[in-house]
Amino acid sequence: MAEEQAQKTAAPAQRSATGARQSNNQSDSGRGGNRRGGRGNRDQAPREEKIYEENVISIDRVARVVKGGRRFRFKALVVVGDRKTKLGVGVAKGSDVQLAVAKATDVAKKHMITVPVVNGTIPHEIEVKLDGARILLKPASAGTGVVAGGVVRSVVNVIGITDLLSKSLGSTNKVNIAYATVDALRKLVPRSQWVTTEKAKSLTKPKKEKA
Repeated sequence: MAEEQAQKTAAPAQRSATGARQSNNQSDSGRGGNRRGGRGNRDQAPREEKIYEENVISIDRVARVVKGGRRFRFKALVVVGDRKTKLGVGVAKGSDVQLAVAKATDVAKKHMITVPVVNGTIPHEIEVKLDGARILLKPASAGTGVVAGGVVRSVVNVIGITDLLSKSLGSTNKVNIAYATVDALRKLVPRSQWVTTEKAKSLTKPKKEKA
């Protein structure tokens, strides 16, 4: 009799335990399904394609002396380009590295220039002096590659130039070299505008007055 009573009392407890397990499994499966669905929606969401490529040339920590001591900030030098003919360089400061890079990127995008690229190189040789930096750029034949220092290479890599010879002849300041390189690329003249070309000669020739 005692055994039968014990079995009768244990049966409802087992039923309640199995019911709780089933409800937990259903809730877990529902959660898992929601999570999977959420991940699927995230993957299916369209991602924005980057129009410009960003390249961080240097990040320096700078200090400003104030009444209570020194206040440290970060200075970022960033170059931005579209891998074709447009590029820009920007310098900005921020309280942290991420903020400084974001500010410098915005500055670079606001000061974009167009570079005449001919068959993966520049149309002619050019030498530019800006502040203490002096940069020499020369066109190169196909297959030569970019023969340049770190800063000039970083600037040239964001546009469609694949063959180039360069030499830095002045200051080693990265900011001056970057701006001197951009200034040299800005001053390049396309072949169609050369004075020695037939098209340019025809434009510069004085018209004969009719008698």
